[in-house]
Amino acid sequence: MPVPLFDTTTALEPLRERIDAAIAEVVAARRFILGPSVAAFEEELARYCGTRHAVGVANGTDAITIALRSMGVGPGDDVIVPSFTFYATAEAVPATGARPVFCDVDPDTYCITAETVAAALTPATKAVVAVHLFGNLAPVAAIEALGVPVLEDAAQAAGTRSAAGRAGALGRAATFSFFPSKNLGCFGDGGAITTDDDAVAEQARMLRFHGSHDKVTYEHVGYNSRLDELQAAILRVQLPSLDSWSDGRRAAARHYEQAGLGELVSLPVAGDGCEPAWHLYVVRSERVDELAAGLPKHAIGCKSYYRLPVHRQPAMRAFAGGVQLPVTDAVASTHLALPMSPVLSAAQAAEVVAAVRAVLG
Repeated sequence: MPVPLFDTTTALEPLRERIDAAIAEVVAARRFILGPSVAAFEEELARYCGTRHAVGVANGTDAITIALRSMGVGPGDDVIVPSFTFYATAEAVPATGARPVFCDVDPDTYCITAETVAAALTPATKAVVAVHLFGNLAPVAAIEALGVPVLEDAAQAAGTRSAAGRAGALGRAATFSFFPSKNLGCFGDGGAITTDDDAVAEQARMLRFHGSHDKVTYEHVGYNSRLDELQAAILRVQLPSLDSWSDGRRAAARHYEQAGLGELVSLPVAGDGCEPAWHLYVVRSERVDELAAGLPKHAIGCKSYYRLPVHRQPAMRAFAGGVQLPVTDAVASTHLALPMSPVLSAAQAAEVVAAVRAVLG
């Protein structure tokens, strides 16, 4: 049977009538910018994460820039970021006037660690962006123990939980993307910032609205970056399903393990005390190119995401200098995402494993 890399339709199907009704309600009310749906979603997201505040913004990239600025990051500062991540994590830093400083990751969890951050600290370090990559959790508390504030990039980790709390409630602030393929996805672009810090939240609300509270006095050079009312209404319908969808993603990972995938490739490892809501299920193999070429012939979706790490991207060379990130380079060249969704069945996982076995012989 064909198994797609993503299945963004099946889980949403039971919610379609409610989503359509929510969209119609917004259209009828004609409150399209920072209306009641955004306010309600912000309250519900904050309650879900376990934070005092959530601030809706236009997308996940703006969320990082605005959150960093709200944390006091600006010109002359350094912000430590991983290189094995989506480009936007680092791209958001120069927009604050600060410099991204790249650090390595753990080979099993694919996340930064206190040790990799410590190796990258500079006298000008003002913050660390801890990416919860693929739904795993970076060790936020251990990184904060180094004495530097942490901004969680939780774009891929909505629904991930741990003994310390949910993704989005572990650092000084956190950011989310609601891109349609995410664990909690809207029908376009959308993002949010969560935090317990009243000052960070207040600053973020101003920066998303041109640096103003009232459209009269402009205290900062800000952004036009607001979560759309229609998207907020759609997200409100989906949010109550996030935990069950996350359980489905965890079950899918267990299906892979039980089908013997670990006998063929290296499986991702959950961080200490973490129950990942796997956004992507990323394995490693020295024969990854064979897998990437062979699995589509068996109708199995797969993709390598970050073959050229961020510190090697042309636009980041001026910031990267001669930094050496051996684990990042190794993971980038040997990883492959296999199908993952809240509804991936044991039979589908077995089909994927059989195809992997056939390709690798």
